[in-house]
Amino acid sequence: MAKEEKKAPKLRFNGYTNDWERKEFGDVVEFYSGLTYKPENIAQSGTLVIRSSNIHNSQYVNADNVYVKNNIVNSEYVKKQDIVVVVRNGSRNLIGKHALLTSIPHNPSVIGAFMTGIRSSDNQFIETLLNTEQFKREINKNLGATINQITTSQFKKMRFHFSKQKENKQIGVLFTYLDNSINLHERKCEELTLIKKSLLQKLFPKEDKIKPEIRYKNFSDAWEQRKFFDNIEKVIDFRGRTPKKLGMKWSNEGYVALSALNVKDGYIDFTADVHYANKALYDKWMVGNDLYKGQVLFTTEAPMGNVAQIPDNQKYVLSQRTIAFDVFRNKITNDFLAVLLRSQNVQHKLKSLASGGTAQGVSQKSLSQLKVTVPTRINEQQKIGEFFKQLDSLIALHQRKLEKLKQLKKFLLQNMFI
Repeated sequence: MAKEEKKAPKLRFNGYTNDWERKEFGDVVEFYSGLTYKPENIAQSGTLVIRSSNIHNSQYVNADNVYVKNNIVNSEYVKKQDIVVVVRNGSRNLIGKHALLTSIPHNPSVIGAFMTGIRSSDNQFIETLLNTEQFKREINKNLGATINQITTSQFKKMRFHFSKQKENKQIGVLFTYLDNSINLHERKCEELTLIKKSLLQKLFPKEDKIKPEIRYKNFSDAWEQRKFFDNIEKVIDFRGRTPKKLGMKWSNEGYVALSALNVKDGYIDFTADVHYANKALYDKWMVGNDLYKGQVLFTTEAPMGNVAQIPDNQKYVLSQRTIAFDVFRNKITNDFLAVLLRSQNVQHKLKSLASGGTAQGVSQKSLSQLKVTVPTRINEQQKIGEFFKQLDSLIALHQRKLEKLKQLKKFLLQNMFI
């Protein structure tokens, strides 16, 4: 028996019960082609040619721009609210990349020959449709075996489900709001990360200097250069230890194992490659070396140099390619140590000390050669450590919000379209 075709999406706005209608794309939107030009047509200014490199994350980006002489243009000029789509590219993965032009990037502008322009009275809905798995399937179905190209004829014959215009518009408005919220949080994360990078450079002394550019009020003492291990009472390192070597296995629940795969730079990702140890494995593995809240973790390879801190009072297993530090509390604070290890100067030194080719790594022997510059007064360390901890919390907050918005968008794309 043939599978019955769906006639409406799972999730809809209130008040809509009509069936959706399957139509060819060419019956719903208007297409126009891009400009073919020669190298001698390129100019310093003139008409902007929008190309694949100008499209990133469904947005136009003002980068790697190409202009041609105005008098050679024989194609359609782009208009505000047009959708531009990559239809030919050296990489198959880039076919279908698209953006809705919320403004004209340059007057005049055209699209390049490897792109197609789309116009529609439901442009927000159409832009959203191009983000669905249905569109990706149509792209893959129509791609040639050897040429990475979708022709205009193929594009026009793609078939999708559409509702009445009013429902289409509501769906488009919803996803436009979602996309704007996602872009806002992405920009916030990028801005805060840049601020953090700048402050890491200014709140720590440059190479061969003993004072940073910026200080907290009432601190003027020179910082002290020390061997890294002068600050460390003990290194906890279970390199090479596995459940199999201990005659045991991972469990389905219990104590989370921390490894180089889930210790990220500034946080622990509890969704990445999670393994669990029961109490028997924990006791045999950790042999009394319980980790504590705030303790600094450091990944030694693949990747090398990620730094995070134990986030709470739970027990954790210290697993592959990750070590933990017990500090001399009268010499350095955990919060400052975490920031110090992420500072530009120390990261540069770590790369110089690293061994290996593609997967670089550092050993305890390498770390013993590391020299660091540290404030002699613990209260200055506390202020710097606390500041960056708050900044990291703010970045993490926006990252969590961003991830939730992306998950929501994915769910809605799966359930509001057929």
